[in-house]
Amino acid sequence: MSPTAHRVVILVYDGVTLLDVAGPAEVFAEANRFGADYEIVLVSPSGADVASSIGVRLAVSAAASEPAPDTFLVAGSDLYPSNAVPRDLFEAARTTAAKADRVASICTGAFILGAAGLLDGKRATTHWKVTHELAARCRTSRVEPDAIYVRDGTTYTSAGVTAGIDLALALVEEDHGPDLTRDVARSLVVYLQRSGGQSQFSAPLQGPPPRSPAIRRITDLVTADPAGNHSVGELAKHLNLSPRHLSRLFRDELSTTPARYVETIRFDMAKALLDQGHTATQVASLAGFPSYESMRRVFARRMSISPAAYRRRFRTAHRADTE
Repeated sequence: MSPTAHRVVILVYDGVTLLDVAGPAEVFAEANRFGADYEIVLVSPSGADVASSIGVRLAVSAAASEPAPDTFLVAGSDLYPSNAVPRDLFEAARTTAAKADRVASICTGAFILGAAGLLDGKRATTHWKVTHELAARCRTSRVEPDAIYVRDGTTYTSAGVTAGIDLALALVEEDHGPDLTRDVARSLVVYLQRSGGQSQFSAPLQGPPPRSPAIRRITDLVTADPAGNHSVGELAKHLNLSPRHLSRLFRDELSTTPARYVETIRFDMAKALLDQGHTATQVASLAGFPSYESMRRVFARRMSISPAAYRRRFRTAHRADTE
């Protein structure tokens, strides 16, 4: 590498998710093939080699305190959404970040940035499954659960694992412009810019059931028959409640409205039916939307793509081969 190489320092540690390291590193390495000049350096808190989440050992070049990075990346791990970040790890992140021009986390690496105080007062994201936990730990941060990646000044955070590739491409584009970055994306066979947010990959209704038996009865009813008549008035009749009372229960229990809950159930069913190969017009009827146009508006609002575009992008490779 030349003396003017852009140094990308990646912080790793025992239990680090291997793809969080390899994905972004491959983007920067591929960019070098097209004229960029990145030096990729792996560091750990102590400088010792580490074992990744799948047992593959990673050779580390230095302790985190040694190299001065231009770009500093913190890879994620399944460990820290459910455990406290060790002091040596978040101190290593804080020390190294102070020397970097820009700082970024991959997936749950955001928890390490958060523990180091590097997300205070900033917008951020992480894997959709644990955005609520990040928000609970980083109370002054504004966590954006549907973002693929978020930039706040010189601090960047990204969503689950492969979103690190999206973020790395964005960083390469900042450095070298869209033409070189497009070549990198084509070479790696990935999207230059992914449409939509994390919701297209998530399962938003996974989680604890409602505590209230009354609300659980209504949610079970809607889930069992998404295409049924689920106006607020009809749902309230099942519990002998007023629509206003039912709406208040939904707000208190689920932080949503009955109408929005029904829409979410229908949206999830529509995605599942599209995955199975049904046409968009068939899905609109089967999932209970009043029309294809109403379903299209929901997809546009929630995912920034049409139902037809979703079907083309996310149906299985087997169906793609046989259709």
